[in-house]
Amino acid sequence: SRSATGDWLVMHESIGVDHFLKLNLTQAEVGPYSNVFTSVSSTTFGTGNDSGINTNGVTKIAYCFAPVEGYSAMGSYKGNGDADGPFLFTGMRPAFILTKGVDDAEDWYIRDTSVSPFNEVNQSFRPNDSGSEYSGRTIDILSNGFKITDSDSQINESGKTYLYYAVAEHPFKTSRAR
Repeated sequence: SRSATGDWLVMHESIGVDHFLKLNLTQAEVGPYSNVFTSVSSTTFGTGNDSGINTNGVTKIAYCFAPVEGYSAMGSYKGNGDADGPFLFTGMRPAFILTKGVDDAEDWYIRDTSVSPFNEVNQSFRPNDSGSEYSGRTIDILSNGFKITDSDSQINESGKTYLYYAVAEHPFKTSRAR
């Protein structure tokens, strides 16, 4: 909302249009709700009459992202509970990675190669927390994706679902455009 206070709702195709998360909170996915997001296509999304997303007289803004080969990737993964965690193929070297566990109350984590330029990447920020930089819960950023290198439940609990959004360090590096 641009004209009232409220939560930052996040919809991700991996959890469906009838579930959502809140970027400013740690809570698990919320849903199912049939009156928040009603439809999603490659060019539009529909909203129901839930006051969190569609309030008469309140100005709203939506930030919408889609995967773009060589630039951005998004998806989900299942944790394995091991320090040799899952590898997530993004098709590019990420500079920015946002992750969130959806099954229970967990922090959001932003990892950035300008803050942690070398592996293991263990510095992160939490958009749901007003605190300073956080250390721990390590990953490796690779030329074609990233790998979880920590068994911590915030990023790699066995069987738990996590969402990610990644943006390239050098977008379209292999492009032949002139």
